[in-house]
Formats: sequence, structure tokens, C-alpha cells
Amino acid sequence: MVVKRNKSKKREAVYEALAKSKAHPTAEMLYDSLKGDYPELSLGTVYRNLSVLEADGMVISVSHEGGHTRYDARTDPHAHFVCRVCERVMDLDMTDSAQSLYESIEEETGCKILSHSLCFEGICAECRK
Repeated sequence: MVVKRNKSKKREAVYEALAKSKAHPTAEMLYDSLKGDYPELSLGTVYRNLSVLEADGMVISVSHEGGHTRYDARTDPHAHFVCRVCERVMDLDMTDSAQSLYESIEEETGCKILSHSLCFEGICAECRK
């Protein structure tokens, strides 16, 4: 059953702000960037809309140990790297590696992988300097 949701100006604004960002913002970061244009916007509304967008497959969440949930409008298969020092989140393109891993897991288990969430943690190049 497909749920057809009503369009929402605030939901569209949240999605557009997220899609324009390469920083993988938190809900709070999105709220701060939007409240000037939408003074009636609440942080709760941002969280609710992110939840709807995630349920609809339009965004993904990136969680890591000890940090806040970050969001990404890029939904194609890719991994993330989170710096434990500055908390920067970066996209990692691992298409060939991931495909090989999927095939190996599917072959060993007989399961069909439909999606994944892979997040590496460490210290980014900038913080290592």
C-alpha cells in the first residue's frame, strides 16, 4: 500500500535545505538555517518532517556513537565517514566494493540485500594535521 502524503511547504523547505547541504546537517542545524524564512517553524516540525521524508525514502539518517543523528538527501548506495574529533560527516563512494560485499553476503546467506547503512568512524585528514 502506497501512502500518498499531502504536500507541505515546510516539508519541501526542509528537504530543499537538506538537498543543498553537503554537511549532513542535524535537525537543529536545518532548523537554524530555515527559521529566518519560516519564523513559525518549530524544531518539532523539522523532526516530524525529517521522519516523514525518511519513511518515504527521500532522505537517510546517519547515526554514530556519541553524536547527534545527521541527515542526507543522497539516497543512492554509499557509506559515510564520521570524524570523532570535529564530527564532520563525509560521503564515501564505495559502489564496486559494496556491490562485491552484497554479492558475497547474498551468496553466503541466501538473503537479498535491499539497502544498507555503513558508517566508518575515525579522524579526518584535517584533524590529523
